[in-house]
Amino acid sequence: MNNYSIKDKVAVITGAGGVLGGSIAKSFIEAGAKVVAMDIRQESLDSRVKELRSLGGEAIGIIGNVLDTESLQKAAKDILDKWGCIDILLNIAGGNIPGATLDPDQSFFDMDLQNWDKVTNLNMNGTVYPSYVFGKVMANQGAGSIINISSMAAFAALTRVPGYSAAKAAVSNFTQWLACEVALKYGDKVRVNAIAPGFFIGDQNRAVLINPDGSLTERSQKVLAKTPMKRFGDITELNGAVQFLCSEAAGFITGVVLPIDGGFSAFSGV
Repeated sequence: MNNYSIKDKVAVITGAGGVLGGSIAKSFIEAGAKVVAMDIRQESLDSRVKELRSLGGEAIGIIGNVLDTESLQKAAKDILDKWGCIDILLNIAGGNIPGATLDPDQSFFDMDLQNWDKVTNLNMNGTVYPSYVFGKVMANQGAGSIINISSMAAFAALTRVPGYSAAKAAVSNFTQWLACEVALKYGDKVRVNAIAPGFFIGDQNRAVLINPDGSLTERSQKVLAKTPMKRFGDITELNGAVQFLCSEAAGFITGVVLPIDGGFSAFSGV
């Protein structure tokens, strides 16, 4: 089972101060990887690095802006100076933003286009820019694994989240494009894949899925009706798939967008 291991791999995790980035970072530390936690928020980053080190692993924190290539290039240099390589990039930074989700009584034409720009920039360029900087390191090494975060919104139209949906569709397409590009030009050891989480209750979507009294919203009921497993996912259920895609066991897998969704994307509803 050693080919499933990510032990001693150097993994850069953007958005590591958030819930999803933190969960995956902890699982990587427990699996023996060396984690570079990256976030734009100093307080969140400091807390995360302290938590990761308390688990007994090797972790460093780097303030980095995924929309600023100069910031990312400095981070890459610092990482190479410390550990000599970058084996894994997890593009976790992203998500929806306030103002980019339409209220039930709003239409697309009520949206402030500044919020469209913010959410598409964060999710699309926030994936492209780190891939450009850290992926170049991997190309020069002749080996590395990039994992992006797509969404169910990239598979089929979800109401109320037009900007997020468009950006995640772009992430899926970019994942496939870059996977082909680097394999053709830099060899079969440089791989690019993505996961597409189903529905997980977190800080960004809690108000949309859970009523103030704790009951399910109408939207939640629709989600569960189309999920064969009839439940929301637990955030830790993403960790194993990410580790697998980064390991040698997935050595012939590239350009894949893997749904982790309890069957949501497979089910017609009938």
